[in-house]
Amino acid sequence: MASENLSADDATNGFTRPEMYTENLSGTVDAYDRHVFLCYKSHESWPPRVEASDADPLPKLVAATWKARKNDIAVKTKITVCEAREEAGFSDGDVLIFPEMIKYRGLEESNVDSFFEDVLVNGKPWAAGVPEVLTGSHVFVCAHGSRDVRCGVCGPVLIEKLNEEIELRGLKDQIFVTACSHVGGHKYAGNLIIYSPGPDGKIMGHWYGYVTPNDVPELLDQHISKGEVIQRIWRGQMGPYIVEVNEAYNQKLANGEDTSEGKKHHIESDNLSIKENVAGCCQGVNGVSCCRTASLEQNNGIEETTQAHKKQGSKISWNWPVLQEHDILTAVGVLGAVAAVTVAYKLYRRSG
Repeated sequence: MASENLSADDATNGFTRPEMYTENLSGTVDAYDRHVFLCYKSHESWPPRVEASDADPLPKLVAATWKARKNDIAVKTKITVCEAREEAGFSDGDVLIFPEMIKYRGLEESNVDSFFEDVLVNGKPWAAGVPEVLTGSHVFVCAHGSRDVRCGVCGPVLIEKLNEEIELRGLKDQIFVTACSHVGGHKYAGNLIIYSPGPDGKIMGHWYGYVTPNDVPELLDQHISKGEVIQRIWRGQMGPYIVEVNEAYNQKLANGEDTSEGKKHHIESDNLSIKENVAGCCQGVNGVSCCRTASLEQNNGIEETTQAHKKQGSKISWNWPVLQEHDILTAVGVLGAVAAVTVAYKLYRRSG
């Protein structure tokens, strides 16, 4: 168990280290519109710079091709190595693409060029592969221990806790947790990214830092299940620049704290991607998950409104017969008087 393997220096590198919560996390994510994950081996076997390792030719070739084609790719893209997990259906050479929520199998050194040309440059389906739809919500946790001890200490513990809580909720087929390489910001460990439907039903990527095992239930129950951002550990998201994001989410944030200034921090990253690309807004399609989609929320809203109207209507109709006794007697008396006058008038006309 990962929790049993925590070293004695947890206070230095783990969840109780002094640097925890010393910085405002909002704005510590570079703007991007697409995230590509290359599935490759186990996180325990990654060298500090997996993208530059001669012993790891596939990630190295992907990084070199990215550098050579960076000016041809219009959509601002991050490329990160993640763990190949057979139990999750991720094998060496599989490529996961967000927010499109698709997977390609079988990327090899011999077809890296065609993948870049077809998918990343021209935005077309890959001629050498068949896109498969990814379903559910996907959580990527930085566990790149050879790059930074803090990620190595915090990441595996978070993965274990996430899987434990997911199993308790019966959501193993809806929420998937995968270790990933360094995404930038060692000092913010535990670092994780959640790709799941937002309040509008579109797939969004939200980054969290200073995450501890105590935050896991809230991430599952509040962020993934309800689409609500947890601001106190929120670093930013895929898409618009952080100021726009803060303005858009101020009403949804968990503790109501205003972060609209959105200071941007320089983050060191070993992503395979290059930051100079021009951005293009790339929104994805919705996947199947335990989250409520926009349509469901709208339906719920309509349903709630309908129920409210029904309650109001029944209340009104119920109020009609609920009259005090003296009101009823008064009404009967008035009706009787009117009837008597009518009869008298008819008799008068006949006699005339």
